[in-house]
Formats: sequence, C-alpha cells, structure tokens
Amino acid sequence: MCLKAALAATTLIAALAAIGPAPALAGTPADAQIKAPPAPAAAAPAPPARKASPQERADAERLEPLARAAFWAREVDVDPTDAVAGVRLASALRALAQYPEAIAAAQRVLVLDPRNFDALMEVARAYVGEGQGFYAIDPAKQAQALAPKDWRPLSLLGVAYSQVRRDDDAQGAWSQALRLSPDNPAVLSNMAMALAAKGQAPQAEALLRRAVAQPGATLQMRQDLTLVLGLQGKLAEAEQRLRQDLPPDQADANLAYLQALSSAAHPGPAAPAATPTDHSWTALKGAGG
Repeated sequence: MCLKAALAATTLIAALAAIGPAPALAGTPADAQIKAPPAPAAAAPAPPARKASPQERADAERLEPLARAAFWAREVDVDPTDAVAGVRLASALRALAQYPEAIAAAQRVLVLDPRNFDALMEVARAYVGEGQGFYAIDPAKQAQALAPKDWRPLSLLGVAYSQVRRDDDAQGAWSQALRLSPDNPAVLSNMAMALAAKGQAPQAEALLRRAVAQPGATLQMRQDLTLVLGLQGKLAEAEQRLRQDLPPDQADANLAYLQALSSAAHPGPAAPAATPTDHSWTALKGAGG
C-alpha cells in the first residue's frame, strides 16, 4: 500500500471512532433494551362501606326524622337485605309524611321476607297516614294473624275500617284490641276520634278522658280532648289544657281555632248559621297544635 492510501485509511478509522457506534435499527436487540417509562400505579380500591354499630343505630333513633331517614337510607345502601334498616327507613319517611316512599321501603323488606310483622305494620300505617285506609286493611290483617295477642294491628285495623266507613268493623276491631290491652290510651283515642268525626262529641269526650288518665297518654291524645271540648263549647277547660301543653303562641292559635269551631257549631241567636267545620284533627294540626 502506498503511503497516501495508508494515511487516508487511518484518518477514516479515527473519524468513525469519534462518532461512536451507529444507532441500532428498530427491532434489533439493542432497540429492545430501550425501556418505556413505568405506568402510573393504579389507585387503591376504596374500602367497603361498613354497617353502623349497634350503638350508632340506637343513637340514630333519637335523631329528627330527616336525619334519621338519611341514616337508615345509608344502612339500606350498605346492605339491601337488612330488614331492620328497611323498616326503620320506612318509619322515618312516614314521619316526614313521605307516604309513598315509606310504603316502597317497607315493601322492599316484604319482597325478601313476606311475613315480616314490622314491615306489614309500616305499610298499613303509611296507607292510613295517606288517608288510603282501604289499602291498609290487608297488611294490617296479615300482621294481626302473625301476632294474634298484639293489640296494635287491631287498633290500626280499626282506623283503616273507619276511613272506609266500615264503622261496625272498626268498633269490633277496637273492642278486640281493648280485650287484649284494657284501657289502652291509643285504642281509646282512636275510638273517640271516630265518634267525634260522626258528631258524637260527648261519647268521644268520655273515651278521651279515660285515655288521658292513663300513664301512656301522649300530647296528641290530650290535644284530641281539647278539640272535642271545643266542639261542645267547653272553651274554658280547653284553654286551660292548651296552656298546660303548648307554648303561648301555639296555644293562642289553637284557641282561636277552637273558638271559631265552637261558634260554627253553636251560633248565637243574632249570628248567621255557619257551615260546620270538619270534625277532624287536621285543621288543628295546621294551626300548629
């Protein structure tokens, strides 16, 4: 080799060394060593929701109806087969006067357990609360068959019969309930308000006086008695009872209602006869009682 050719070859080798190795073509072993950036780690799954503890459930029953409904709705979401949660959700919705929703909640329990006494009672109570006593009769009868020694289905059945004007059946159911639970204030009050709705205020008053004398009497029962007293014009005693049970503003509002009710039922000689007011407790409730 001539000197000029040898120098040219040496220069080419030095240039190639300075450039370094040529990049490997795609798909070659060298290319396989180029790693993609790692994928981000998947988020950890959220822990499953847990059911409330027995103490939390007991505390929830002391909440206002709206908060109680929210609590039991969550419990049903956690475990749709929880019959206790379903029944208590129905009860809370009924307290909010959300009767169709209460019926639906109780009926979901009955799909899984058709003989659930508490769910049957909630369905019947919600229909009665909605004024649809006809549809309460069957679930109340089923509940009564499951617990023949329990006065509650019979008392509820009496209200349902009363709403559909089956007065003899209503009185029969209430009489049977009183045989199981003598002088039960709830039964006596139901009987009394059915009589008051038919204009039999003196008979209703006698039953309500028996009811409010019992240890288990409620504010509602005492207010039922003030309504019946007002129907008969016994406003002095009605006012006394109102002021014992209610704040002054509510007592004043209810007393004004009773005065108007008494005037309509007993117009004076110079006063024009007024159309009789509905003998129900709904109007008095609307006045804040």
